[in-house]
Amino acid sequence: MARRGRIPLSDRVYSALRRDLAAGVLAPTDRLGEERLAENYGVSRTPVREALARLYADGLLERHTDGLYPYRPRVDELGDLYELRIVLEARGIQRLQRTPAGLGDLDAHRGGINYGSTPLLHDAAAVRGELDLWRHLRDNPPEPGAALITADEQFHSTLLAAAGNSALADALATVHARVRPVRAIDMPTAERVAAMTEDHIAIAESLLAGDLEAALRTLVAHLTSSRAHVLTRARRALELTKLAQAVRE
Repeated sequence: MARRGRIPLSDRVYSALRRDLAAGVLAPTDRLGEERLAENYGVSRTPVREALARLYADGLLERHTDGLYPYRPRVDELGDLYELRIVLEARGIQRLQRTPAGLGDLDAHRGGINYGSTPLLHDAAAVRGELDLWRHLRDNPPEPGAALITADEQFHSTLLAAAGNSALADALATVHARVRPVRAIDMPTAERVAAMTEDHIAIAESLLAGDLEAALRTLVAHLTSSRAHVLTRARRALELTKLAQAVRE
């Protein structure tokens, strides 16, 4: 029997593999062989096999004729994933719009939003923390990189989790994991970082002010713009790849 509080080995391997997939440590063109992975992570093949099965079920791996590989979305799939992001995140704000009182009064004891007899639907403290962070980043622009992508995902995940439905937040985490390798290659320019920052601030400020319509409008515009940018860049990359295959040095 496993000791209480200890994380099962297969869970640890799963977390490590998921992290390395997201960070691009495992190249999309590399077959994920159990023996090699077991050696890399210093474990037997059994926890690796279990972790790979979970990652495949999560949609983070794809099966080819010779085995499992990291998931690589087609351009149309990439667009679908961003569309799913819009649906999930917009739904979070729409959950708050179901109450006529909007965000209501702050519940000082629990740090959230209280609608009287209605359950808390919004964690104001968490959103306020994100607002403070992105105001700081506005004054101290970060360099494009993995840390910025993580901060961006954390902002969106925090807002959705604060809406009170953990299943929505879990679904968003999977979407993030599936598109992160693409984002890690296509780093934003300084102008896009500035636009992202201003959008995040505007969304958080609107939520905390109880202006849910403005928060939803800015959020959807923000995600729609990101979707269009990623698709344009992906299609351009494919065209350049075709051009590169048509010529030689």
